[in-house]
Amino acid sequence: MKKEETVDFNIKTTWLAISRMYNQKAQVHGFTMSVGFVLLNINPDLGTRATSIAPLVGLEVTSLTRMLKTLEEQGLIERRSDPEDGRAVRIFLTEKGHFGREIAKGAVINFNESVKSTVSNEELTVFFKVMKKINETLEKVT
Repeated sequence: MKKEETVDFNIKTTWLAISRMYNQKAQVHGFTMSVGFVLLNINPDLGTRATSIAPLVGLEVTSLTRMLKTLEEQGLIERRSDPEDGRAVRIFLTEKGHFGREIAKGAVINFNESVKSTVSNEELTVFFKVMKKINETLEKVT
């Protein structure tokens, strides 16, 4: 079997191309795709518990801790005590964070619109079904 015929090769090369595109767009605004992804996963109105962010973005807790520290230093987020549980911390977007979130959101929307302009709804439906089955398979083998 040629590498081009394997599922993992195609997913990885496609993801690397997507990641490179998002990083190029993010770099213009002084952040990375990973930062944009974190900003997109913070509730813009209510904030998000710090402990909830890691699973949302697929980061280990230690990596997320470093990233949150960096985001705070860059003025994109602020930490506040959770009013419902004083032991917990919620992450809120600052004005600069809201701006970064909108940039990331726009990049995601533009990419999806580009894909939808060349891929039919039927093809996308099949793609999402296949990706779901691949994820289910991963859960069984890991």
